[in-house]
Amino acid sequence: MYPQSLSPVQQVDFALFLIFAFSAVVLFILTTITVYFLWRYHHKRHPVPVDIRGNVTAEVIWTLIPSLMIMGLFYYGWTGYKALRTVPPNAMQVAVTAKMFSWTFTYPGGKSSSYLAVPVGVPVQLNLHSVDVIHSFFVPAFRIKMDTVPGMKTYAWFKAEQEGVYDIYCAEYCGVRHANMLSTVRAMDAAAFAAWVADTGPVSGPAAGKAFLEAQGCFGCHVTGETISPPFEGMYGSTRVVLEGNKERTVKVDEAYLHEAIVDPGKLIVKGYDNIMPPYTDFTEQQMMDIMEYFRSIGDESFINAMPPGMEGHAHEMPGGNGTMGHS
Repeated sequence: MYPQSLSPVQQVDFALFLIFAFSAVVLFILTTITVYFLWRYHHKRHPVPVDIRGNVTAEVIWTLIPSLMIMGLFYYGWTGYKALRTVPPNAMQVAVTAKMFSWTFTYPGGKSSSYLAVPVGVPVQLNLHSVDVIHSFFVPAFRIKMDTVPGMKTYAWFKAEQEGVYDIYCAEYCGVRHANMLSTVRAMDAAAFAAWVADTGPVSGPAAGKAFLEAQGCFGCHVTGETISPPFEGMYGSTRVVLEGNKERTVKVDEAYLHEAIVDPGKLIVKGYDNIMPPYTDFTEQQMMDIMEYFRSIGDESFINAMPPGMEGHAHEMPGGNGTMGHS
């Protein structure tokens, strides 16, 4: 069990333990009464059953006492619910984008990450939305679970009281890689968090392209050994069999088709893979150039080596067909 990390956690846990204790006590009482009645009113002791009609005192007791108990349980459940839904006015805002099969966290300054970094002691409001199907944002450590629904804005909040790394899950079945839609909350002190936010990473080039793809969660699917999506490694410059509608054709993976596969992934599908990758359009021209630089840096070695000297960084100028990156 994760350590408790914010006051609503204690309230939710208290309501849970109270309900559990109440249920255990009621179970014990009912079981005891049942066993006693089986013994006390056995047919050998009472061969002729007694017909009891009307007992106002008993009726009041078994109506009033359970009602008070249920109202008490409701009160503690309601206070726990309100604690989880009432966001402090000074909460830091983080946009959470859910897509098959990754989470992306975007901060007020524009920084994006595939994991959720937060400062200790600061309330954080998560503004959730999905770009494809229903997902569910679930962090057991903070007792929060909230659906992310296409076309609907939902939210949750929490406050980490101590440093640590806490798991994030998707709690709503969303496709073949649902179980791998994982991330983490990384709670750090204020100085470390400020340094993390200020670190924008590489300004340009292949490293910047890789960092952008990591922030978008692309490596959750496009990695060597996965069967759901073609891996990035060795992709650029290779040839692929793609489906355009019901027609097959062989294409070369070049810059033009990689761009098309990112912004319109459903147009050409690499044979053997499903059309489940959402379109991506939220990037700058520089970010797209950096992505292509990264793809070229890990492209097909035979293709890179075959280029004239000095052209390795300009593979997009080579003639080629309309290739595609494949679809996750």
